[in-house]
Order: sequence, then structure tokens, then C-alpha cells
Amino acid sequence: MIDIHMHTLYSDGDKTVEEVLKMCEVKKLEYISITDHDTCKQYEDEAIKSNKIFSGKIIKGTELHAVFQKRNIEILAYNIEPKIIDEWCLKYYSDEKLREQQIICRQRFFDILDKKGFIYDKEKIEEPKNVHAYVERSIYNEVIKNEKNREILGEEYAKNFGLLFRKEITNPESSYFMNHVEFRPPYKEVIDIIHRAGGKAFFAHPFEYKFTNTIKFIDDLRNEAELDGIECFHPSSADDDKKDILYNYARKNNLYISGGSDYHGSPKPDIEIGVGRGNLNIPKEFIEEWL
Repeated sequence: MIDIHMHTLYSDGDKTVEEVLKMCEVKKLEYISITDHDTCKQYEDEAIKSNKIFSGKIIKGTELHAVFQKRNIEILAYNIEPKIIDEWCLKYYSDEKLREQQIICRQRFFDILDKKGFIYDKEKIEEPKNVHAYVERSIYNEVIKNEKNREILGEEYAKNFGLLFRKEITNPESSYFMNHVEFRPPYKEVIDIIHRAGGKAFFAHPFEYKFTNTIKFIDDLRNEAELDGIECFHPSSADDDKKDILYNYARKNNLYISGGSDYHGSPKPDIEIGVGRGNLNIPKEFIEEWL
């Protein structure tokens, strides 16, 4: 069993690298990758450099944000040279720039909520300590404490920040659109840096984005720049034959296959390393084709 999509405190997870390695060892995973967002600093962590915890194989990876067709997407990169990625990331994702983006997005979200008549107290909303964190989540957590706000959002969104984020906050057609894309690098540039770093580029969790036509979007991506593979195994594709749709597409188009839980810890409390929501159990054979 494998899990090559997970996050730690080096981006928007809440566990240390050491804690994650221990969990992976308990699960007896054979291959893992810690794919923190827009950084490879996790691979400078002493727990990995002197690894005496995890007995499986560690694939060096990251998950890079990108923009394509005005949509915020993510590209997973594997077997990369971390220093090349980190040097490039400074162009978009230095701590200083990420903090500036958080300040802009925080006010932008307040403006959207004000227009819609939400009730909240700014003083009760903590600014995220982690520069990689989405400021909308902490604001949302305070907003949904108010029953009127929950009615404005609707039951579905009031119970699921991730759904609101994907279907509204990152949707340019929505009145909740936050326009993160102005801070993101073009998709082609992201693909180019991954390949320059000696890695392979995989489109992360295609069904997570709630596109009207997911397969057409993947086709459009491939027409713009070369993808090496698709993340077919992910909690967002575990139900309704979505995994099979992605798997068959990958096989038909000679694309590699990857998969992982997208573990974050408490920010996604229903996700467990290795098994996602309990139904992943990804065989190692799929990634041994391209390792």
C-alpha cells in the first residue's frame, strides 16, 4: 500500500514530518511522498535527512499551485530535485509574499461577506500562523457559528468548507470568487519547472475542483503543456466510478497513475493516511511503472 499525497506543518497540514513518518510506518506503507504545497523544505527536515523512523521508500515530491483558464489548480511533482523547485518557488511563494497575499485575501473575503449580509466579529477571527494556510478557512469557522450565516450559506456549504472553497471561492463564475489566480503561476510554467527539476508532473485530484466537464479540462491542460500523469486515486474520486473514469482515461492516453490520501491532519479530520476516508488502499504496482 502507498500514499504519495500528504501534507505537514511545512504547508497547510498540522503534523510534523516526524509524526507523519511514524503514522506511515504504523500503516506499513511501502512508498510515500510528503507533497507540501509550493515548497520542498520538508526534505530538509532532520526526521527525513536522518530517517530512522520509516522503513519504506520516500519519493521526493511537492504540490504546486497553478492557474489555467482562470481556475486555481494543483500539480503534483515527483522524483524532483528539491533545490531547483525551492529556488523557483521564491518567485511566487516566499513567506513575505504569502503573508501579503493572506492580508489581501482576508480583506477580500470580508468584503464579499459584507455584501451578502453575513454577521461576524473580526476580533474573534485569528489570523493564520502558517503562511500557507487559506485565510478563508479561519473566517469561515467563525462565520458558521451564527445561525443566520448558516442559512445564507445553505446547509451543504455550512457543513463543508472544502465544498464551498472548490465550488464557489475558486470559481470565477461565483459571487464568492476570491481570485487567488492573480497570485498563481501559469500552468505551463509549473510544468516546465517540474520537468527542469527532473520530475514528473501529475494533475492532482481532478474531481476535487467540481468542473462542469472534468475530462475536457484535462484535455485542455494536455494541449497547453505535457502532463506525465493523473492522480486517479484520491478521496474525491473514490465514489461513483470516478476512479475508473480517470484510470481508463490515463490508460487510453498513455499517462502514468498516482494516488494518495491528501492527508492534512485536523484541517481534514475525515482523512486518514493510506486509506483516505477508509476506501483507498492504493496498490504499489501503479507507481512502480514510473518510478
